[in-house]
Amino acid sequence: MKRYNDYYIIGVDAGYGNMKTAQSIFPTGLIALDSDPMYKGNFLKYNGIWYRIGAGHKPFINDKTEDDEFYILTLASIASELNTVHVSKADVLLAVGLPTTWTSRQREKYRDYMLKSRDVKFTFNDVDYRVRFVDCMVFPQGYSAVVQSVDNDLKNNGFRIFSGTIMMTDIGNGTMNMMRLQNGHPDERFIWTETLGVNQCVLAVKKRMMDAFGLDLPDETIDEFLRTKTANLPEECVADLTNVATRYVTGLFDSLRSHGYDPRIMKLIIVGGGGCLVKNFGKYNPASVLFENDIHASAKGFEYMAQGVLWKKEAG
Repeated sequence: MKRYNDYYIIGVDAGYGNMKTAQSIFPTGLIALDSDPMYKGNFLKYNGIWYRIGAGHKPFINDKTEDDEFYILTLASIASELNTVHVSKADVLLAVGLPTTWTSRQREKYRDYMLKSRDVKFTFNDVDYRVRFVDCMVFPQGYSAVVQSVDNDLKNNGFRIFSGTIMMTDIGNGTMNMMRLQNGHPDERFIWTETLGVNQCVLAVKKRMMDAFGLDLPDETIDEFLRTKTANLPEECVADLTNVATRYVTGLFDSLRSHGYDPRIMKLIIVGGGGCLVKNFGKYNPASVLFENDIHASAKGFEYMAQGVLWKKEAG
């Protein structure tokens, strides 16, 4: 979150696995309640309805405006950021993102969706919030996670890291976004979005465990294994889990190569939560594959890019 003039710039990275801001993260899921909550937790009340935030799982859809769920989850994200500075009433410029190739087609629709009400009142974790939206800016996912690193490399390292041709991939839960950078700048001729997110690996694991062992593994167990490469399971199950995850990562690299990635002449920069699968199950040259390990990098990047737009407007 950035303070700018008399309002806050808040970046929200609305993924299909997690909702991320610069300082908070929670699972992308919510459950509407039939009555007021009976116990403590992440609960949000909006338009007279209570929601348990972070519960359940948001299925992949290629239009985030299809229902109100991402809007409500975004309100919870804003409240989480405002809470870090003990503010419950604020003017906010919202900075968000969409999968790279969807941005130009869906930007205005997504912006209108977020600005459906300029003055919003809601309750989150027993705190009443009032948010007045100054504006909403929508940026492409992926590049936002490295834009600050690109600028810092130019300023501090003589542009050593990002020079030449680089392939960048953002592996989220629902999609995999790919983009070529030429000397740190996105090349709009080479931008792709594929539905190869981590959830595809999770589904493949669940099917294999059921087919081979009759096991209905909880998503939490699978997530833990993909992140840590360990699981409290029989040896033969772990071996099968490893094989499925390895095939998934091989498929990611196949997709990258089909879009022109050549490790002999390009560095590869991997951002997003799926990077841990590449680390754990991939075969690659560590000297030419770089990881952005900050899960909050995209949300921070949205804020950085929004501030840049404002500065340019002020400069005329």
